[in-house]
Amino acid sequence: MGNTTPGLVCGHHHLYSALARGMPAPPVTPTTFLEILEQVWWRLDVALDLEMLRWSAMLGALEALECGTTAIVDHHESPGAIEGSLDVIAQACAEVGVRVVACYGVTDRHGADGARRGLEENERFLRAGGRGMVGVHAAFTCSDETLAAAAGLAADLGVGVHIHVAEGQVDADAPVRLAPFAGEDWLLAHGVHRRTPPPEALARATLAHNARSNMHNAVGYARPSTWPGRVVLGSDGIGADMLDEARVAYVRAREADVTITPEQVWSWLDAGTELVPEAAGDRVRWSYDGADDPWRAAFTPGVRARDVWVDGVQVVAEGRATRVDADEVRARASEQATRLFARL
Repeated sequence: MGNTTPGLVCGHHHLYSALARGMPAPPVTPTTFLEILEQVWWRLDVALDLEMLRWSAMLGALEALECGTTAIVDHHESPGAIEGSLDVIAQACAEVGVRVVACYGVTDRHGADGARRGLEENERFLRAGGRGMVGVHAAFTCSDETLAAAAGLAADLGVGVHIHVAEGQVDADAPVRLAPFAGEDWLLAHGVHRRTPPPEALARATLAHNARSNMHNAVGYARPSTWPGRVVLGSDGIGADMLDEARVAYVRAREADVTITPEQVWSWLDAGTELVPEAAGDRVRWSYDGADDPWRAAFTPGVRARDVWVDGVQVVAEGRATRVDADEVRARASEQATRLFARL
């Protein structure tokens, strides 16, 4: 009945995006990455409230467990509902049974007050014992003063910074701007338009590679095999099926370099447990005996998590969540998606 592996980790997620499926089309079809942000994601995040966020996080956590993903490194933004948002995400994940490392993405897009409130939400959550990092949306949406404040807060609290870096050409100067602040505990998402090699300070940080999202947004290829430090795999909010994410990452890597093997890409998948070490003690029993063999898993669709244990507690049994009613979670999430779409 399948073999057993440690839990998988999604190294970069946006749980707030789980309600976005089927959202109304933007007023004008985006043709650039910046237009995608402006006309899709920045319209969606400002429409969120805490009730929407709760059920979006519940749905995202449920789907993660069903795919054998027991830990999520989440990057959140809800400019209209900042205070308490990280508690909502952490509580939803705990209810489902998923580990989460949370942060709020600080940005100057909503003025100095919005940036201040984002910093305060990170600080409040972390000082209260929440597990997380200090979040920053991206350098191109922040002043140097805001970047310095976020980096300083992270240093004071003994955590890293989770930030999008050079995802699009609009943020290509991010590595230079971040070099004075970055350290080995930072998590850099995307890194598509970075220089090779990166500034020394950034080279010690972890790169979260999001192959499917980068392809979907047509931003280019991040060449993760050339990153000098640790590489992990993320989904950038497109679910948390990390086996499937690894397959996509492998095919994209192979397109760029025919010598790339599944073992190299699966090493990025395995490295996620270095971000959330406890996930290495979680267990997933798969529907397929070759789930732990990169060459077999890379070419075998439909591999599912049959049973999942987190911290010794079985949270999935025969494909069904044990701590929440999956049908109810999906129904409540659908109701909140309807509310969200009405606002959009």
